[in-house]
This record gives sequence, C-alpha cells and structure tokens, in this order.
Amino acid sequence: MKKLKIGYFADGPWSHETFKKLIKDETIEFGFIVPRADTQDETLKNFATEYNIDYIENVQLNSDEFYETAKKYECDLFISMSFNQIFRTRIINLPPLKTINCHAGKLPFYRGRNILNWVLINDEKEFGITVHYIDEGIDTGDIIIQQTYPITDEDDYKTLVETAYVECSELLYKGVKRVQEGNFTPIVQTDIHPVGFYCGRRNLDDVKLSWLQTSREVFNFVRSVCYPCPMATAMLKGKEMKINKVKMVEGAVPYINTVGQIVGKNGKNLIVKTTDTVVEVVEFEYDGVVRVGDRFDIIPPTTK
Repeated sequence: MKKLKIGYFADGPWSHETFKKLIKDETIEFGFIVPRADTQDETLKNFATEYNIDYIENVQLNSDEFYETAKKYECDLFISMSFNQIFRTRIINLPPLKTINCHAGKLPFYRGRNILNWVLINDEKEFGITVHYIDEGIDTGDIIIQQTYPITDEDDYKTLVETAYVECSELLYKGVKRVQEGNFTPIVQTDIHPVGFYCGRRNLDDVKLSWLQTSREVFNFVRSVCYPCPMATAMLKGKEMKINKVKMVEGAVPYINTVGQIVGKNGKNLIVKTTDTVVEVVEFEYDGVVRVGDRFDIIPPTTK
C-alpha cells in the first residue's frame, strides 16, 4: 500500500494521543505539523523533533504564503485535531483526499464550541464523537465515522473530557484508515436531520449559577463546569462561593419556599432550595461562615 502523507494541524492532549497512533502505522507518514498560533504545545514540538517532522509555527492558515508552503509537501490528506483556525476552500481542497476533522459532538447536533459542557447542561444521556470532512461551514461536512458514549449521573465535565481524549484518538485513526482505504460512503449530515444545531463558545460569565432552575438543572449546570473548568460561582452575603459539586437529594419533594435559601445542613454540606425541590452542595470554596437561613443572590439563568 502506498504511504499516506498527511499534514497535521493540531493542539493539546486530543492531538497527542492521535499522533501516537498515527506514527505507529507504517503506511502513514507526516509531511508537517502545524500547531495553534496562540499556544505553545511543547509535546507536539517534541514529537516533531523526535521523529524529524517539519514543525511550522505561526501559520496564517489561508494566506498565500502558507498555501505555497503546504503545496510543496504534496500531502495526500490534511487532518485537523483541536485546531482553531477556519479552513477555507483553497486549503481544504489542496490535498487529493481533502481535509478531515475530529469533533467531540454527535453531528449534525452539537456543532460548534464547548460541546462537553453543553451536553451536560442539556441533560443528555450520551455524547458523540464524529470524524468528518471539513467544508466551509462550521462542523457541517460529510461524516466519515461517528460513535456515541453513555453519560450517567456519575459523570461530569472531567470524566467526559478524559473519555474524549482517548476516544477521539481511536475514532480519528479509524477515520483516517477509512479515507486511506476508500471503502466507505460518507454520510451527508442533512440526511440525518435537515437542520441540526450549533452551540456557541462559553466564557467566564457563563459559570454564574442561577438558583432559578430546577434541582436537575442546577445539578447539570454545576457538573458541566466543575474542575478543570473554572467552577460554578454564586454570591452569598457579598462573597463569592465556588461550587464544584452538588448532588440530587433522594426522595426530595417539590414545595414552595424562597429559592436560593440555605434550608439545612448535612455536616459541612449545604441544602439549598431550588425552584422545585432542594440540592445538596457537597464541594465548595467559601471564605466565610454559612448559616441555615442565609440566602444566595438570585440571578436569572443564562442557559434557557
């Protein structure tokens, strides 16, 4: 089999695990590695040095200069793994086998950014990983391979991202082999659903916790932004509390009471009223004394 020559546009742990799989395949060779221009990925740089692969930094992806540089490598396929520049048609179509991407979302749903946060907020029971061709849309290209993974109430952002680090590399490798062997039929996303949906980037203000939600919604929100995210925040008596974990209270019944009020304690844990029942705050950071009857500041939810 003729070797598949790839150009690798990559960043972070997702890309490191994929690189380890690709480099072991004797039918695949790297033409170059392009890291993100706004980060310093020493691991990728070390890989390039170890395996004598050209490492091209500070790339303006769609510039004439880079197009001419990339053309000289005569790659068969470009691969994007956690890269943050948008590919335009000229660069997408430069290699004969085009350009592919791995996305931690079940396309055509969950296009866009911060998908592992959003699937938890939306109380999904599974999340997807999709390897797809890149086109000029955002995560809209034809699907090469897709797989789903279960989400349970024991999961949070940390567990999902740990799963994704491993499974993205596995699925992207399988997708590369499909493209290399050419024995598959891509799936057009509109054949799955005519619209799908897109999720926007989250920012630091999006960790502010609103108690004006059901207990389930509060539970999902907190676990979606737990460490290594910045953690959910709530204001109590003029001071910020960082909340890393809440749990549902088994057997709790709906009742009317002041939302956001601390209505009990379980040891150091706090029992807080939501719009329907209560939740138990079990991991938090707060510089102050907390008493039953204290009330959190109430803000409207940002995820409705």
